[in-house]
Amino acid sequence: DAYKIRIRIDDEPANLDILDTAGQAEFTAMRDQYMRAGEGFIICYSITDRRSFHEVREFKQLIYRVRRTDDTPVVLVGNKSDLKQLRQVTKEEGLALAREFSCPFFETSAAYRYYIDDVFHALVREIRRKEKEAVLAMEKKSKPKNSVWKRLKSPFRKKKDSVT
Repeated sequence: DAYKIRIRIDDEPANLDILDTAGQAEFTAMRDQYMRAGEGFIICYSITDRRSFHEVREFKQLIYRVRRTDDTPVVLVGNKSDLKQLRQVTKEEGLALAREFSCPFFETSAAYRYYIDDVFHALVREIRRKEKEAVLAMEKKSKPKNSVWKRLKSPFRKKKDSVT
């Protein structure tokens, strides 16, 4: 399923193009293309299915291989939190994996809409944070450390100790 929504997060507009693959086989052919184009990813597993939890690490590695960077914004989500009696993956395990990935973590329930909006807001915030970090890094790289202009200008600076 694909969705397009426009929302405001932190008083700034955000356009979300959401592709919900839900592990469906028909998306595998286009998967790499979507991964290259996507600015961020929500990686979900079911708290009632340990196998899906183990697949999360494989999916994160796939994102790394396709994008060739480990700096892609990701939010980790344990879904079906309303089915606590069927839980196979503890919240602590989810938190530990999120720490390993250096990403936000949520347990959600689509059935009751628990924390669904929070997940998308967190992803947009992660994307914006990474974009700002990239801009700052570029600005830092592009600033000349000892430019000709600085050297030319320095003899004309007023000395603080001098009296006129």
